[in-house]
Amino acid sequence: MVNCCGLLTDKKEPVPLKGIEVEVEVRDHVATVVSTLHYENKEDKPLEAVFVFPMPADAAVCHFSAKIGQTQVVAEVQEKQKAREEYDDALSSGQQAFLLEESEQSPDIFSLSVGSLPPEESASIRLEYVTELAVQADDGLRFCLPAVLNPRYQPQGSEGGSAQVTSVPASLVPYSLSFSARVSSPRPVCKVESSCSLDPLQYLNTEQTQASVQLAAGHKFDRDVELLIYYKDAHQPAAVVEAGQASAKPGDLMGDPVVMLSLYPEFPQAVMSKMTSCGEFVFLLDRSGSMDCPMDSSHQGQTRISSARDTLLLLLKSLPMGCYFNIYSFGSRYDSIFPKSVEYSQKSMEDALKMVEKMKADMGGTEILQPLKQIFSQPCIPRQPRQLFIFTDGEVGNTKEVINLVKKNAASHRCFSFGIGEGASSALITGVAKEGGGHAQFITGTDRMQPKVRQIEKFALQPAVVDISVTWDLPKGVSVTPLSSSIKTLFQGQRSLLYAQLTGEVGALPSARGILILHKRFGAIESKLHFSLKPTEDTGLTIHRLGARTLIRSLETEDGEPSGGVKEKVVELSVQSGVSSAFTAFIAVNKGDGKAIQGPLVRRNVPTPSKWQRRHTIIMLLHIDATFCNCCLIFSSDDESEHTLSCEPQQPPREPLLQLISLQTASGSWLLEPALAAALGKTSEELEKPKPPSEVWATILALIWLHGFKMEAQEEWELLAMKAVSWLHAQKGSEDN
Repeated sequence: MVNCCGLLTDKKEPVPLKGIEVEVEVRDHVATVVSTLHYENKEDKPLEAVFVFPMPADAAVCHFSAKIGQTQVVAEVQEKQKAREEYDDALSSGQQAFLLEESEQSPDIFSLSVGSLPPEESASIRLEYVTELAVQADDGLRFCLPAVLNPRYQPQGSEGGSAQVTSVPASLVPYSLSFSARVSSPRPVCKVESSCSLDPLQYLNTEQTQASVQLAAGHKFDRDVELLIYYKDAHQPAAVVEAGQASAKPGDLMGDPVVMLSLYPEFPQAVMSKMTSCGEFVFLLDRSGSMDCPMDSSHQGQTRISSARDTLLLLLKSLPMGCYFNIYSFGSRYDSIFPKSVEYSQKSMEDALKMVEKMKADMGGTEILQPLKQIFSQPCIPRQPRQLFIFTDGEVGNTKEVINLVKKNAASHRCFSFGIGEGASSALITGVAKEGGGHAQFITGTDRMQPKVRQIEKFALQPAVVDISVTWDLPKGVSVTPLSSSIKTLFQGQRSLLYAQLTGEVGALPSARGILILHKRFGAIESKLHFSLKPTEDTGLTIHRLGARTLIRSLETEDGEPSGGVKEKVVELSVQSGVSSAFTAFIAVNKGDGKAIQGPLVRRNVPTPSKWQRRHTIIMLLHIDATFCNCCLIFSSDDESEHTLSCEPQQPPREPLLQLISLQTASGSWLLEPALAAALGKTSEELEKPKPPSEVWATILALIWLHGFKMEAQEEWELLAMKAVSWLHAQKGSEDN
């Protein structure tokens, strides 16, 4: 069943949300985000405005307040049902009330209700949250302000309901967005990039450790606002000890100091040089209707399904000989290329690539749960550890069910995920990778796909560093309570953030130091981090709130349905820390002068920008650009189908690098053929009459071309080159014999 999606209200029902202002304070690896939403009621009757909008999946919402005229009301955190009842009671008695709650199905969707806004009255809603920044393949830190919320597909028979999303095409969003960011770090800020147009970066000090940036004028709601922040020497491990809240009781989470450790473990070369030559690689490709959408708003580039096909090409070409693989695809149903995983060879690779090239976004809704159950039910191949790669735009409504299923099977399946296109559910993409002991990447807009694919591929081919234990070496009188879950898997160069509560005489030992030691239980790998116990002051309790959110998430995702005791613990922690959870909500009531607001209350749904529209969307005018082809309207009365406008752009020719990669054989060599000559920009005659055997000569030429013309993209092809060099060495060995 598809979520109901409304159109923009007509002129008689104006949207009460007029503008959004966002200010971001980035401090090294974390960010504090303050959003102010301005509402105005131009109608002649009181309104209830309901706005369903996206948030980062790991965000900790920590402040919610409303200003009506000169009156400011600060919300408090309550158990969710209690907060809803108080909100309804306030509206029934003619009072103004404000309710902010997290979706029960996905932690990256929130609903904001502004109740009993009188005629000709305005209100400003202030929402504050803190979030971690993800590390990208090129060491940039990614901050994303989700602006696009695509309707989430709710499978038949799934548990619970999902948020009712009112959405419109991005070009028709009736409210404005202003955005500015301030960045500070102990290390210099090298640059800040974005998929959106930015004003020039302004440095605020001579050391260039502080900078500010803002969106250029005229920004449209056609994409998420993404910042990529680059620091000098970003891979340095660090620790920050944050002082507790003065008004909180010692021994409580908010009263004690909390430490955040940013780790970049380095492992011995002897370990890292052992790239795996075995394994079972299972690929799960989303072929729902929404994957037919363009990757960016220009409509000139790839579609999501085309990007996913190219991603699969890169991964399949880099698999080691002797491994096993299979490819599943899903929509409202699912199927696989092979009945079960097969050994990787030239023939099996060619058969798979032929099928991949034919794959279209033609399988209906986004029902990922059943194919995952099928994959997890298959017996694993002895001595071939199974690794699962998921490619999806993440538009599902049963996010928590999916994540819990991955978590239950994490002991036998390592899971990597790719979020394709704008509006992909960060909760789903990051959640399955985290619980599956893997890594997540988002491919949006004009992003180069290859570096991100290569980073995940390197992780997948690394020997898994598991069975990690943590030892804290602290001064006498100081104890530690971990807030983060135990570390399941570590990758070379991948950042891990750990939070812990420090209890005891921490403040009395400003010169004391702590030591964190990571051990591999059944090996000689050890990594240490020395840090000062001196607390920092002016941090706005950011680390405490992120630590609380980490602990809350861990409790919420415990095996099975959370028990009453777990819910009570989450509610207690959420209320104590002032951080949102699945079982609590922010509630504010403006009692004012006690006079009831007169008149019938009218509900208005504030639309959210969407990259595409589903059911109940009526297209009045269709403009076909000359660069488009195969354009058709698809309408269906079947609830299990996705109702989309399918306008697949004519795909541009493959770039030379991808063209060359597509010609590599499973063993790592290239064949001397006209297609290779075309990829290298040569004629067949220019490649003729080689002295070595033709296949060896072709492989040498391909490697020369990569080193001569594509060194700037070396990280994208280095694994393929290693495979080719290994093949050449094998040929030399066979000649010697």
